[in-house]
Amino acid sequence: MWNYSDKVFEHFMNPRNVGELENADGVGEVGSMACGDALRLSFKLGDNGCIAEAKFQTFGCGSAIASSSVLTEMVKGKTLEEAAQITNEDIAEELDGLPREKMHCSVMGREALEAAMTDYFKRQGRPMPCNLLTQTTVLCHCFQVTKDTVKDAIFNHRLETIEDVTHFTKAGGGCGDCHHDLGDLLRDCWDKIENGDVPEPTADSSLVQLGDMPAAPVVEHAPEDAEIVGRIQELMLNDISVALRNDGGDIEFVKYQANRVYVRLTGNCAACLKSETTLKGYVEAQLREFISEEIVVIEVNR
Repeated sequence: MWNYSDKVFEHFMNPRNVGELENADGVGEVGSMACGDALRLSFKLGDNGCIAEAKFQTFGCGSAIASSSVLTEMVKGKTLEEAAQITNEDIAEELDGLPREKMHCSVMGREALEAAMTDYFKRQGRPMPCNLLTQTTVLCHCFQVTKDTVKDAIFNHRLETIEDVTHFTKAGGGCGDCHHDLGDLLRDCWDKIENGDVPEPTADSSLVQLGDMPAAPVVEHAPEDAEIVGRIQELMLNDISVALRNDGGDIEFVKYQANRVYVRLTGNCAACLKSETTLKGYVEAQLREFISEEIVVIEVNR
């Protein structure tokens, strides 16, 4: 159960500015209903050039509704330059905080605002001013990786999958809640690549990793244990890991030695006070049932 602030509940139960503006000056759409989250934000400017009205329509969870609601209140009375300074962190702060696993809802709000402003300038026949695109958006809150960092990695290294992005930037390597946003960003970047809107990467760029990227865990085992290690990895990949990801966590196989399976918990599981119960009551029980009754699971590098 997530811990929500009173403000989140208030904006969820009594959302402000729901609907769509007629003759809006700017309309932005982000996300996809097929993927479970979508937001449409519209605004209208007053005679003084400030945002006079803002409305939203969203398909998503309570955090998405609350984030969208409070954002429409935050932008009212601001110029576009002032509204552009609002970050997804500001949205969360205005709600007295969001659970880390729900921060992607504030990201969606910030991106909808940017999309609406882009639409406004497109209608004016003008490009979006650079000073309105200066804010960085944190996509991966587990590792504090920004949208700009991920975009640069995709363009520079021609990354094609979320796994590639995680390998180069760490984004998506924790709870996994940012995978939807990473998928959208990959599609957007590849549209630009295929249209020739970005330069070709250098010849060896696909071989370069970020300097602070930790080495992948070494899978250790004796040659004679190859068969049992393969079965353990298959069970963890296809069953155990899938179950843990449903709760925002995950597990990594580190090594096998003399019936001892060394693992590393990630995402929500790494910080959970009941991680020992997860390891013994679920992971170890599954391995003993399907692999060997003598297996003991040991957590490392918590």
